[in-house]
Amino acid sequence: MNKLMYSLLVLLVVSCAKKETDIITNASDYNQYLTLETPKTTSKYFEQWNSKIQADSTQLLSFGKVAGEYTRYFKKTGNIEYLKKAERALTKAVEIANIGRSGYRRALARNYIAQHRFKEALAIANEAYSIGGGKKSTQSLLFDVHMELGNYVLAERYLDSIKNWSDFGYLIRVAKWNDYKGDLDTTIGLMEKALQRAESSKNKELLIWSYSNIADYYGHAGELEKSYAHYLKTLEIDPRNAYAKKGIAWLVYSHEKNGKEALRILNTITQYHKAPDYYLLKAEIADFMGNAAKADENRKMYAKAVTDKAYGVMYDAYTIPYLIDDMEQPNASLELALREVANRPTPEAYGLLASAYLGIGKTGKAKDIVEDHIVGKTFEPAVLLTVAKVYKAQGNYDKLSPLKEELVMAGYELGPLAMDAIERL
Repeated sequence: MNKLMYSLLVLLVVSCAKKETDIITNASDYNQYLTLETPKTTSKYFEQWNSKIQADSTQLLSFGKVAGEYTRYFKKTGNIEYLKKAERALTKAVEIANIGRSGYRRALARNYIAQHRFKEALAIANEAYSIGGGKKSTQSLLFDVHMELGNYVLAERYLDSIKNWSDFGYLIRVAKWNDYKGDLDTTIGLMEKALQRAESSKNKELLIWSYSNIADYYGHAGELEKSYAHYLKTLEIDPRNAYAKKGIAWLVYSHEKNGKEALRILNTITQYHKAPDYYLLKAEIADFMGNAAKADENRKMYAKAVTDKAYGVMYDAYTIPYLIDDMEQPNASLELALREVANRPTPEAYGLLASAYLGIGKTGKAKDIVEDHIVGKTFEPAVLLTVAKVYKAQGNYDKLSPLKEELVMAGYELGPLAMDAIERL
């Protein structure tokens, strides 16, 4: 596609967008969920089990119960200390368990996954598999870990081992597999079947997970009304759900171009949920609004937050582009990108590495990474944007032009600032 045709395509997309109603959200739908008290991080149930743990305790059941509560508190608050406390309790449970040995290992592996310690998660998941007990649960866990590590052949093998079209766990995993392959229609169809099972079960946790995740998929497919409706369904069950609120904030920002309202939503989340990546999103929205001072303030808050050593490698994938784009520290970003690839050699991680090499002017090295580890191996728009930047740096316009067409169509997922970058390619 030549430059004139591409320009016409962009104008057509923008023109059609302006003709549409554009406004999908209504603050009256979600305002009731934005003025809630800080979530409680204790209970009589928790205190009862926690009181049984002593320095030399062998109260196995107490460690398991307490770890579960700490994990729940982490999900509610984003406070990394709760996840680390859950890890300590589960580590002790693994040490002393004579019964339920594989179950405690699976729980610890999932804790490691949350911390992005994927290789440690794989090691202890393999221990659980060797011990036996809960074989299907361990096979499901191994699928999850291998997907995180980019071991897709092994992941597919474990997916096949749990095949059961009536099982919720299988359906959400085969949906993830199809998403990895770039088949979004099949992914959504499978997620809808999983949602039906969650609704039939009336299991609160399954419903929260299903509504919030299918909302994401609907957003990727451009079905924004459905996406919004399912984020609201999530909040009806779990009014403090930060993930759903963030999803609504993204819709307000990316689709409706209402940065002020998106920031209002995010500001209510960050009063109680402490995940550092919120600051980077707030910085992006502030940039979109032309408020450089507010953007800089939020980037500094992110930089301060991730100095907490408890996070380990959890936020490397966020910090790498931050160092490249925001702090102009390409050499530091390269070091971190190499660590991310060592931690999880996925196409997404290699995309970060290619971007880091591009940042220090090593376009040939970036091109090699793109061709060896990315092209044909992922359909993630953010990674494909990096590929497009590499093609431009190499002067490879034959490959760049069709890729730009794909990226334009992923405008909602990438956001307004990324669309500006695409237009400049």
